[in-house]
Amino acid sequence: MSALPVFRWHLAPDGYATRRQLRARNLRPGGQGVAAQLERPRRRGRPPLVAYLYRVDLAKPVRPMTPGRWRAHAAMMRARRTCPECRRDAGYVIPTSLGTCVTCAYPEEQRVA
Repeated sequence: MSALPVFRWHLAPDGYATRRQLRARNLRPGGQGVAAQLERPRRRGRPPLVAYLYRVDLAKPVRPMTPGRWRAHAAMMRARRTCPECRRDAGYVIPTSLGTCVTCAYPEEQRVA
C-alpha cells in the first residue's frame, strides 16, 4: 500500500478538492478513495489538522433530489420540529439539549412574561 501524498495547507495542486469543494461544484467523490491529504500545522505540539482530497476528474455529478427524497426530507424535518411532549410543531428545530420545545422546557418562565 502506497502512502498518500501530503500537501501543506493552501498548497494543493489543481485537480484536487475536498468534499465541500466538490459539493460547491455540484460534484461528489463517486466511490473513489482519498487521493491526497492536506495538513495544517498547529502550535504547542498539537497534531496537524487534516483534510482529505479527492480527484476532480474522477468525481461524479450530485444525484438529483427525487420527489420521494423530498418527501423523506420534509418528514425528517417535521419530526425534528415536533415537540414530543405537547405534540405541536414548534416552528424551529427542537434543541437536543432540551428534548422539548422551549415552552414545555420552561413553563414557569412562559407564565411570568
